[in-house]
Amino acid sequence: MNTVEAELVYDAKALLGEGPAWHDSSGKLYWVDIEKGCALRYDPNTGDGETFPVGDKIGALAPCRSGGLILGLRKGIARFTPEEGEIHPIVEVEADLPANRFNDGKCDPSGRFWIGSMGQNRTGALYRVNSSMKVEKILSGITISNGLAWNTDKKKFYYIDSPTNRVDVFDYCDSTGEIANRRTCITVAEADGMPDGMSIDREGMLWIAHWGGWGITRYNPDTGEKLMRVKVPASNTTSCVFGGENLDILYITSARVGLSEKELHDQPLAGGLFKYDTQTQGWPTDEFAD
Repeated sequence: MNTVEAELVYDAKALLGEGPAWHDSSGKLYWVDIEKGCALRYDPNTGDGETFPVGDKIGALAPCRSGGLILGLRKGIARFTPEEGEIHPIVEVEADLPANRFNDGKCDPSGRFWIGSMGQNRTGALYRVNSSMKVEKILSGITISNGLAWNTDKKKFYYIDSPTNRVDVFDYCDSTGEIANRRTCITVAEADGMPDGMSIDREGMLWIAHWGGWGITRYNPDTGEKLMRVKVPASNTTSCVFGGENLDILYITSARVGLSEKELHDQPLAGGLFKYDTQTQGWPTDEFAD
């Protein structure tokens, strides 16, 4: 298996960087720092980064077709326009589970926003939000809802509940957003680090971030084979997304939270935003159909 190295592009020092999304029309990258309660934006043309506090833990975001962002905050869905700085709450979710919070999320090819929660004793769930802001529970019994991806012909949905150390695949209907026939397609060895966020390329291969695994692994979901590894100088690699003019740059997020003083000394770039120039292309980040 070939191993390559990612390079730092922005030293964000995020406590818990997550959920990168490429905004194609502006040529900028958005992501979140869950613990600091911030949305972040990076401009690869200038190398500059911006931080937008949202006043709550923020598990995920996605660009909206009409402009602005849809957010998964600690306990609910909201709208946010960074330039305005105002949060517009839409709906509260899991009000009866105060220990839970939203985690990873992204939009499907038809523009529905999928976001999962995490909680002890498998109290997390996966939700789907449609254009009318109706929230539907799709899966329950989840511990840490994480990576999501849809394949090239929009007939398969890939999903990670991190502590299971596997990627599951479902049959997916793009016209309705329904999923069925869950089965495991990739089993991740514990030594490789827990699977976290992921992205998919145009060849249908999955790029999976590993919490505690120092990088990204490219997998063939049809065979479960590891194809290559992108090494990152941060042990807790959290997610990745394709961006750039040709969608051939893999942007990678990472975290500092939970690291000891020695680990932080040994990993000074932890929490940074990294990139790897790939030999393949990804898909544009799907936007919320509002």
